[in-house]
Amino acid sequence: MTDNMVQGAQPMNKKGATPMTTQVATTGTTTGDKYTIDHWDPEDKTFWRTTGKDIANRNLIFSVFAEFLAFSVWQVWSATTVNLPAIGFQFTEGQLFWLAAVPGIAGCLLRLPYAFMVPIMGGRNWTLVSTALLLFPAIGIGMAVQDVSTSYSWFLFLALLCGFGGGNFASSMANINFFYPKRVKGTALAVNAAGGNIGVSVVQFITPAVIATSLFGSFGGDPQTWTKAGVTKQMWIQNAAFVWVPPIILALILTWFFQNNLKVAKADFWGQFTVLKNKHAWLMSLLYIGTFGSFIGYSAGFPLLIKTQFPGVDPLTYAFLGPLVGSLSRPIGGIISDKIGGAKVTFWNFLVMGGGVLGVLYFLAHKGEPFAFAGFFAAFMLLFVCAGIGNGSTYRMLPMIFIAKNKSEGEKEGLSEEQIMNRANKETGSVVGLSAAAGAFGAFLVPKSYGTAIELTGGPQAALYIFCAFYLLCVGVTWWCYHRKNAEVHC
Repeated sequence: MTDNMVQGAQPMNKKGATPMTTQVATTGTTTGDKYTIDHWDPEDKTFWRTTGKDIANRNLIFSVFAEFLAFSVWQVWSATTVNLPAIGFQFTEGQLFWLAAVPGIAGCLLRLPYAFMVPIMGGRNWTLVSTALLLFPAIGIGMAVQDVSTSYSWFLFLALLCGFGGGNFASSMANINFFYPKRVKGTALAVNAAGGNIGVSVVQFITPAVIATSLFGSFGGDPQTWTKAGVTKQMWIQNAAFVWVPPIILALILTWFFQNNLKVAKADFWGQFTVLKNKHAWLMSLLYIGTFGSFIGYSAGFPLLIKTQFPGVDPLTYAFLGPLVGSLSRPIGGIISDKIGGAKVTFWNFLVMGGGVLGVLYFLAHKGEPFAFAGFFAAFMLLFVCAGIGNGSTYRMLPMIFIAKNKSEGEKEGLSEEQIMNRANKETGSVVGLSAAAGAFGAFLVPKSYGTAIELTGGPQAALYIFCAFYLLCVGVTWWCYHRKNAEVHC
């Protein structure tokens, strides 16, 4: 990777001494730090075609990889908790649901400050720091599960550290938002998010395989005796966490060499909070709880929900499919929204999600029937698909709202198109942090709601009725604020 690939080819003057200043608008230039790009204007079509697109796509590729690992570490408990009782840990169902839920609340709390770090430290620099932090929970969990005397409080602490992975989403999305022109922001952000989201599915899919073998030999520790329903075998539960250590180190190397900081993304820390006075920041956060909150919450709680409601079914045989289809459908939501508008997609999506919850309730009411699990699983697959589509459509709505707001204000102030877009991107990045934090709350809320409902009523139905009512609220907010004919902002 040469410096010219980062900077763009700069035409020389007749003396061959310095780049021609008239060409700055069509080049990505760096000064001093070769990884920091000083000029960035993706709305300039010549710049985008000759230089910007290649640089943006390169940063997107390695951003996706780092975010994939972050999601994997964030949700490693969702695939690990179901095995703890079988290797000797005496935890109640309520305690297990807490372990699955705590990474969610930790990730929720970290997302806002994480998003604000991109304009302060730079996207590349912060990706290096945030990815390195993933090593602490990955190594810590691998060590803790090898000793059945490990206290529950220590497991809760390690679950909190998994929140580092949840925080990464906000900074990754805020960073990628700066790289792309508004006409393809929906698609770019959806691809970036989907790459991370799929980590939830992968961690649930590969965990059964990696814990069944001595993957790291003597370096990985001794096996545990796994016993369930009279079946006994040797398992290396620590591999569920240790397996992520080598790719995290690889991601650090790739980020160091192939990602960039953008000078146009620079902003002061406290200045970013001003956008939180805008009502659309909070309205979109509410909608994102309904989409991403559903995706990550259902992902975190799905294995344990299957285990408690259909005890004859191996949850890890099926659970990974939910986050997989939800991840794959996210780019579809972004692509469709780029074509017909995010608000329209979001509106209809929430209606279908309400129907999906009613389907889950119906099959839970008939769970003694032979068809019950198949219907329950199909209804949840519908919810995961819609959650993914809604993730893509809401993240298409976000930049469009703040571009429209800044265009109106900027024209009155006499700002150029580039100045308007830079300010809109900075505001969008701040709101990404808020909405991402709100959405991440679903990773705590959903599994904890299941656990509480089961403890109080004997089943998860009460929680599901609340989810359905919340989707109807989201339908109303989307229609009134963004979809109806006289809405304040059409996006």
